[in-house]
Amino acid sequence: MHKIIADENIPCVREAFSRLGEVRLLPGRAITRETLLDANILLVRSITPVNAKLLQNTAIRFVATATIGTDHVDIEYLEQQGIVFASAAGSNANSVAEYVVAALVHHAVTYGLSLAQLTLGVVGVGHIGSRVEKMATALGMRVLLNDPPLARQTRDPKYLPLDALMQADVITLHTPLTHEGEDATFHLFDAERLHAMKRGSMLINTSRGPVVDNAALKAALQSGHLAAAILDVWENEPEIDVELLRLVEIGTPHIAGYSLDGKLNGTHQIYLAACEFLGVTPQWQLETALPPVSQPLISLSLAGRKREEILQSAIQPAYDIAADDRRLRACLNLPPEERGRYFDRLRRDYPVRREFHNYLVELSGNEPAFIKQLKALGFRQF
Repeated sequence: MHKIIADENIPCVREAFSRLGEVRLLPGRAITRETLLDANILLVRSITPVNAKLLQNTAIRFVATATIGTDHVDIEYLEQQGIVFASAAGSNANSVAEYVVAALVHHAVTYGLSLAQLTLGVVGVGHIGSRVEKMATALGMRVLLNDPPLARQTRDPKYLPLDALMQADVITLHTPLTHEGEDATFHLFDAERLHAMKRGSMLINTSRGPVVDNAALKAALQSGHLAAAILDVWENEPEIDVELLRLVEIGTPHIAGYSLDGKLNGTHQIYLAACEFLGVTPQWQLETALPPVSQPLISLSLAGRKREEILQSAIQPAYDIAADDRRLRACLNLPPEERGRYFDRLRRDYPVRREFHNYLVELSGNEPAFIKQLKALGFRQF
């Protein structure tokens, strides 16, 4: 029988993979070489570094990460060892895009801004960035795109140099974390790049913490050069910089992609890959694992309210980004030695969040343009 070691934060992993072998669940940071010695399948999320140190002299023949990012996996080493690798590319892209929309709407309401008068710069236009582009465009924003690999591949002039995005009102980051090559993203937004951003603008980072130099970001916020930042990812997770947390408009514990829909998509993708590796027919079905939403109807009044406020009223029942911020800020009241464990606990015990397409919106008043916006975000009309 196959022995499977899995991160306990992968939802439904036991239900899916127990059909393929004996499943042992561990916290991601507790997966060590010793725990893998007699296992042949390893399933991780982003907090477990998968490399020679972890896998040497183990029986592991298949590794999968239930995440879209792969910077925590030494893919070259796996190839050298003949270990099959799978990721969940695109699985939670919609979840992250919805997080960004919630962030943009929160920022607009907080500062009394009109999204239709703002320019958004999207750095990285893959699974997530392309969704953000479509949603932001539907909200009336002017969108500028930067993606050097896509620019070279497609020669499409819509992909601009990074410098061309610096006068955007908001910049949102959706790149992988890479340390080498012409497109290296480690500290892509360092002190110099942050200073080049438009004074009074905002930075959103849902990619990887080290894509932004957190110390430089803190200085840019303290000086007032940047008006705000919204961070879901941080350098040195889970031991994040609490001084930076105090400065950001919204801070969350690396959960942008944590919708139940997105997480179960990830489980399903790596389950299918494992079935292919083992040469067995898949039996676990994603549809049976997703429960119905308990309160799917959202009633909205359009009368006498700003568009952004109405949007926030639509989004909050599906995803209250401010609640995630409040939960993380509670760590400021904890002793320093407890904050890292608290950060991880927020991720492990994250409440059920469902994506916009699970909700029906009932409007008092008929505004075709607004209905079109809500549908572009994924909501359905009652």
